[in-house]
Amino acid sequence: MNRIRTAIASILMLGAFILVPKASSSYGVEVNHLGFNNTLVRITGEGRYVLLPIQESNDDARIAILADGKTDRTINVKLAKSKVDYFVPLDLAPYKGHNVLLNIVTTQDRSNIREAEDDACWKNIILDDTFDTSNREKFRPVFHHTPLYGWMNDPNGMFYKDGVWHLYYQWNPYGSKWQNMAWGHSSSKDLLTWEHHPVAIEANGLGTVFSGSSVVDVKNTAGFGENAVVALYTSADVSQIQSLAHSTDDGQRFEIYPANPVITLDSEARDPNMFWDADNNCWVLSLAHAIDHEMLFFTSPDLKDWTLQSSFGKGSGAQGGVWECPDLFKLKVDGTDEEKWVLVCNINPGGPFGGSATQYFIGDFDGKTFRADTDVSGNIPTKWMDYGKDHYATVSWSDSPDNRRTLIGWMSNWQYAAEVPTIQYRSANTLPREAGLFKAADGQIYMSSAPSPELIALRDRQVVKINNKSVGKKAREFSLPVTNDGVCEILLDIDCKKSVSVDIKISNKENECVTLIYNIPDHTLSFDRRESGIVDFSLDFPAVTVAPTFENDNKIALRIFIDKSSMEVFGNDGKFVMTNLVFPTEPYSTLSISAHGGSAKIRSLKVFSIKEL
Repeated sequence: MNRIRTAIASILMLGAFILVPKASSSYGVEVNHLGFNNTLVRITGEGRYVLLPIQESNDDARIAILADGKTDRTINVKLAKSKVDYFVPLDLAPYKGHNVLLNIVTTQDRSNIREAEDDACWKNIILDDTFDTSNREKFRPVFHHTPLYGWMNDPNGMFYKDGVWHLYYQWNPYGSKWQNMAWGHSSSKDLLTWEHHPVAIEANGLGTVFSGSSVVDVKNTAGFGENAVVALYTSADVSQIQSLAHSTDDGQRFEIYPANPVITLDSEARDPNMFWDADNNCWVLSLAHAIDHEMLFFTSPDLKDWTLQSSFGKGSGAQGGVWECPDLFKLKVDGTDEEKWVLVCNINPGGPFGGSATQYFIGDFDGKTFRADTDVSGNIPTKWMDYGKDHYATVSWSDSPDNRRTLIGWMSNWQYAAEVPTIQYRSANTLPREAGLFKAADGQIYMSSAPSPELIALRDRQVVKINNKSVGKKAREFSLPVTNDGVCEILLDIDCKKSVSVDIKISNKENECVTLIYNIPDHTLSFDRRESGIVDFSLDFPAVTVAPTFENDNKIALRIFIDKSSMEVFGNDGKFVMTNLVFPTEPYSTLSISAHGGSAKIRSLKVFSIKEL
């Protein structure tokens, strides 16, 4: 019997093309229409995947997956009505040897059953052994983690064990918009290259799988075995409750705890994040009391029985949106023996430039209660981890080596995440970052986020090297790499002397550009992406973001990572960071630098091309 091969529908963004299936969808698939809005699809042939045709603009269809007549699970999929945008795979491997039936209920209005039969999805459903995940996206990043396909948002459940960094993430494997939340899973030995694994935790009767955390239970406190990986996550349905799962194969497969849920409240709470408190010999958990704008703190001896100890946050910091994705950890202040606690609090909306962002608080934690530091006026200041628009849900890996506190975020913004010009996948993660603490001139302690040391290995060929060059109103121009679609790393160290501002422009031949302006009197760096390329998919996307530079000597050192659809600007060893998406129609090719109100000196400029990973 002829097997249907890699005929996967996809769209190259900018309205490009769609691959048409090479064979009739009748092979191995029987379609029976029961009425205007109800259809049964019976799998009669053999194949690893049912390839479901998707139309992003359509309403959700509810698909109940039955094995031997019993409902196993239900998913929501935007099945194609008038056109096929792309396909998503329903993996049949778990149902091998069983009779599989899809009971599909659609919501769109129809006048008769003949109209229902004409929907594009029914004649385009495919049964096949393969699903082609080859990249078809112009803007898929070269050196940032992305899912192979489907929607991704919050990173969660991350842990390090035996030389491997495990990254879990909120994933919809059945479309490129938020839906059907499960934990996707990737792993890496170098934080640069990622191996993709099957879904780790899927929805069950308690709800879909929202964010959470994982730990290595070295002492077997939970009774699942020494060094078992234990995950705590939010089960989300009508209510939000906290569920437990464990893995004895290093996080590849999780077994759901039969006595779930382990934490219930009478109000909305989510995104549990836990760590072992060696000083008090117990587990500590932070939980976002989302719409109450506070974090709750629990303790437990065994990861199963949790006691509420305290709360923090009402009236503190940014209060404009829901509080989500907490993290709590201790760091040393640079150059001192002082230790302080950092409470990470992601917020949406309410970020400094609209939409979602990551705020944090510096303070003390005694094992039960967090107390934030105040400023000279006695107020708790609002502090931001990143001054771009595309940095959210940032949390850290547990059990990182060498006492590192390594973090990663979701590189998008809820204002437009579902509208960005990609379709095979949506969203990437930020580059991994190392957290530190420093004391600024105002006497406050702030958190730095420096690029993780592994990122040095991205560098390929040094294409620009300049030292001690003066610059004035007439811009100096430098060519950026053209290989590997122009992705590169820029290191720029400027002494502004008596100039008022320095303009740094990154542009292409289409006159699309990002402009960075270092304002010396204000001690700020701005990032203007209003003319960066494709910006018209959302009114909230064209924007200027501004960061404090935390310097007082008119000198600034920037480390800029340019990928195919993003820029991350790290300033002064990570004392400030700006992460912003960009979608140029062709790669940026020119770097120009000019000074205004006086001359400046380029103390050092280095540009590296990036290796193909």
